[in-house]
Amino acid sequence: MQSYWRLHRYPILFAVACILFYWSFAYNLVRTDFVKLFMLFGATFYLTYKIIQFEKWNFKFLLIVGILFRLVFLIAEPNLSQDFYRFIWDGELIKNGINPYLYTPDQIMEEGMVSFTSMNELHEGMSALNARHYSNYPPVNQVLFALASILGEGSVMGSMIAMRLTVILADLGVLYFGRKLLQNLNKANHMAFWYFLNPLVIIELTGNLHFEGVMLFFFVWALYLISKNKWLWATPIYAISIMVKLMPILFLPIFLKYFGFKKSVVFYTLVILGCAALLLPFYSPIFIDNYAETVGLWFSNFEFNASMYNVVKKIAVTYYEAKPWELIDSYGSMLTKAIIVIVLLFTFLRKNQKLQSVITSMVFALACYYFLSSTVHPWYVVFLLGFAIFTDYRFPLVWSCTIILSYYAYSNPDYKENLWLLAVEYILVIGFFIYEMIGSRPKKLYFFKK
Repeated sequence: MQSYWRLHRYPILFAVACILFYWSFAYNLVRTDFVKLFMLFGATFYLTYKIIQFEKWNFKFLLIVGILFRLVFLIAEPNLSQDFYRFIWDGELIKNGINPYLYTPDQIMEEGMVSFTSMNELHEGMSALNARHYSNYPPVNQVLFALASILGEGSVMGSMIAMRLTVILADLGVLYFGRKLLQNLNKANHMAFWYFLNPLVIIELTGNLHFEGVMLFFFVWALYLISKNKWLWATPIYAISIMVKLMPILFLPIFLKYFGFKKSVVFYTLVILGCAALLLPFYSPIFIDNYAETVGLWFSNFEFNASMYNVVKKIAVTYYEAKPWELIDSYGSMLTKAIIVIVLLFTFLRKNQKLQSVITSMVFALACYYFLSSTVHPWYVVFLLGFAIFTDYRFPLVWSCTIILSYYAYSNPDYKENLWLLAVEYILVIGFFIYEMIGSRPKKLYFFKK
């Protein structure tokens, strides 16, 4: 023990300090206290960097530390997001035999369709905006919500713990398959710990109960199977990933050159059939309209932590007297078309004949979407970070650090954003992205790389 302490005393001390900081984050932080939030996040990020620097080849140490960091949050109520109330609400509806896509929480309360123990607590806890709209969480996510509600036995805390354990298991799965995929791509497998120990991942997934890590687990598992040439087995896993969160559907065209036309048709068909099978238990004639209406809000109503959109908005409102509520609706419609074009460009202009190139194209495509989007919540970046570790690009890692600046908005009662802080965030991220594209390792990173 003395010998181990002498060899590892600094990483152990750093890990203990992180545990104390995470404890403060979980149980003694109000999200309106931006200074404390920023300091805690910055400290944990720096200490995590030092831990990985010292122990990057010590798998057991990093694994245990990552699990301990997560267990700190086990009985904590999320303090940076109210979404978990809606998660449990949807799970309780399914448990009581009601399709969560067919009724808004407000409608359920007004019509008295069902009654369960935590009903009033959940309805009051979720935002008013959430309560008046239909659920937008895909079917596999809904199944996980229902499972948490069943295991929680009507208790909000019990359901939270069940969801938290699910998220932790998913992160362990990302680490397991991520290390295997890194080995298949001839990359250092310790890079997986830049996901597993990343403070943004721990705080936003384990802490705030977002399910990006569950989506990422199935996505990385599918990529691993593809890397082993077991692409048929990968199709149901990829379908599950889409049905946790919809984002992986964006990348389907990028596989075209990697598989070739005939295999691609089979791959796409099986993935679509898998999605349809998972969706079938929730289907009803009005499901599509309700779901499309709610998803459409993200493109036409919401704005948070935007980069290019804020620039467009500033110019349009200042110099052309545009109305913000009309501008975001038009912008959302244009964004949808722009993303389709961007994905097709990465599909046909890059060679994508190796899995490494396919994943790099995915990183480019998702980064472009986030740079153009009017809404980029911090937990969105977790997905980008999670598969960027399989490439030579590190700008998502920079983003996972700087995106904490967006939480300044919660320090104001009216959620007003500080555009100067957002400018700092995006100048650092986009600047580092440009540096990696044209200023660093040009032989490895040119656009048409196979």
